[in-house]
Amino acid sequence: MTTGTLHRYSAFSDDPTGGNPAGVWIGDAFPDTDTMQRIAADIGYSETAFVVPARGKERKVLYYSPEAEVPFCGHATIATGVVLGTTEGDGVYRLATSVGEVPVSVQMQGEIRKAALTSITPRQAEAPPTLVDAALSALGWRHDDLDASIPPIKAFAGAWHLVLAVTERARLDDLNYDFDRLKRLMLAEDLTTLQLIWRERQGVFHARNPFPVGGVVEDPATGAAAAALGGYLRDAGLLPTPTTILIRQGEAMGRPSRLNVEIPASGGIVVSGTAVAIPTPLASPNTPDTVKP
Repeated sequence: MTTGTLHRYSAFSDDPTGGNPAGVWIGDAFPDTDTMQRIAADIGYSETAFVVPARGKERKVLYYSPEAEVPFCGHATIATGVVLGTTEGDGVYRLATSVGEVPVSVQMQGEIRKAALTSITPRQAEAPPTLVDAALSALGWRHDDLDASIPPIKAFAGAWHLVLAVTERARLDDLNYDFDRLKRLMLAEDLTTLQLIWRERQGVFHARNPFPVGGVVEDPATGAAAAALGGYLRDAGLLPTPTTILIRQGEAMGRPSRLNVEIPASGGIVVSGTAVAIPTPLASPNTPDTVKP
């Protein structure tokens, strides 16, 4: 029987009522696939990270949403980094994921820990007009809502996201989409989320991320999409590098999140943020659950 310890943390916030909740399961060996899927569904957060072994600076990680395994998850990686820093000590942890190695640096920032992940090297692919048309239709948006200075693109930094930028914040705030239709489209196109953005000013973006393929209406903070966006903005020459941008997400959901994105001239994108324990009926903020599948 595989036994692990489950932690519940909210990433990209210093308040457990903000940010994006993630499960972090740590044990000596992965449970079987069905068990990991069941645990993720029972927890109900948009993702749960399964981390092995229980000790050391080098770990393997798998990520599950309530409905399916996902190749990479940024907010669960930030939560994992903070959990490892809290239980094992600060430093650099090297996480072997299904998309490649993702180093995570963990350190105290005042009275709270901060983690910074470095993504795999991002890449992009064309967003065909048929895909953009179908996504806009499912969202109930129009072509003239889009910001022509940030063209639609498929962006990848561990998972694929369709980036759609709008000219007005009001358009971003009004998100009421056809869940089933968008889910079918995203499954057909191998998209993990839509990265819907509005640029407030140079270096500050607001984002919303529908995640129907994971059984979740919306993600309050999406680190993988943040890395993918950073790579797109750099590779398309839409901002000078090196630079840092702030992504504000989750505000319309009442779970404000802050994602700091460092964009070097080349290589992986650094996404950083804080994470805090979530009190639950089964665990105090400092006492994790023991899970025996």
